[in-house]
Amino acid sequence: MTVIRHGVSEMTDLHAQRSMSKGSRPRSIVVLGATGSIGRSTAQVLAMHPEHFTVAALAGGRDAQALAKAAIELRAGFVAIADPTAYRALKDALGASGIEAAAGPEAVIEAALRPSDIVIAAIAGTVGVMPTHAALAAGRTVALANKETMVCAGAPVMRTVAESGATLLPLDSEHNAIFQAMGGAPSSTIERMTLTASGGPFRTWDAERIAAATVTEALAYPNWAMGPKVTIDSASLMNKGLEVIEAHHLFGIEADRLDVVVHPQSVVHGLVAFADGSVTAGMALPDMRVPIAHCLGFPFRFESGARKLDLAAIGSLTFEKPDLRRFPALRLALESLKAGQGLPTVLNAANEVAVEAFLAGRMAFGAMIQLVERVCDLSLAEGWAHVPSSVADALSVDHVARERAASLLD
Repeated sequence: MTVIRHGVSEMTDLHAQRSMSKGSRPRSIVVLGATGSIGRSTAQVLAMHPEHFTVAALAGGRDAQALAKAAIELRAGFVAIADPTAYRALKDALGASGIEAAAGPEAVIEAALRPSDIVIAAIAGTVGVMPTHAALAAGRTVALANKETMVCAGAPVMRTVAESGATLLPLDSEHNAIFQAMGGAPSSTIERMTLTASGGPFRTWDAERIAAATVTEALAYPNWAMGPKVTIDSASLMNKGLEVIEAHHLFGIEADRLDVVVHPQSVVHGLVAFADGSVTAGMALPDMRVPIAHCLGFPFRFESGARKLDLAAIGSLTFEKPDLRRFPALRLALESLKAGQGLPTVLNAANEVAVEAFLAGRMAFGAMIQLVERVCDLSLAEGWAHVPSSVADALSVDHVARERAASLLD
């Protein structure tokens, strides 16, 4: 089967170990970020196939009621909530279920390390880096939906994958589509990888109107239902820039072989162009249950619950180049990847601060990228944007970038 190890597609026969045939042992699953949009979609897929899966552990941020409800419905063995102050509420909500519970960042890492066949890494933001890395260091199979892990610490994380023998499956819709479109081909045969973007709610707006967009307007995303941070990033197209950086690390593809096109219908999620002139595409209706089911069953296929694609009913698919003048966040992300050093780490950290400030009403939509670019410039001028030597080093650079961004907000 095809797995990603150290950014390279390899063919490995794990049929006997990973069979989902009738009578085989159910796969044990850990879901990190169980109360987010990916976590909820994962729960829907798992609930459709109780004979194939058991849930070893769930982890969430601070929503004790939602986390307990998911744990009880999925019959989880262990549940962890990151916010220590929510522990009592979690215990009360679990009632007499008998499910083991713990709280705090260490508990989330404990959940990641519970014996399992697959870890769904779907904690949004840089807070997801440590538990995701812990699972990879332990040699687990990780289905990655937390792009910040790669943007913040891509090189050291991929070294960990190579050293531990872990298996890394891309769960983001674009990377999963590319993974499938590659068909196990080595990266050396690929001429170009293209990630698609819907263009978001501001695709046809002029630059001045985008800069003045309200929180309500930015959260009104046309094709996908996502958490607020990812939704804001998608409106600015920063999310697509972060995905390009992630693809660079996941697939071992240089920046000049990565591309972005705007595709409003969100049917084609990724394309792979090969040296012989052929192009393959990963296509599906915009529903995260499709890549989730692919990762959960890999290399086998089963029902996801998503509607089936009917191209005749859609009628036409359109594509256009992204406008980097109107969407400078994408420009800055692409530039940070090409510049290298620790700029992607700085970009990601400053962007998280900017998005949080925008959602809190502390800054305008157009001011977010100005803040991020200012922090990137400072990191180069002050000399702390070095290539992270380890995950801990990456998080140290991340911390400095957050402090600089926060100081510029005051």
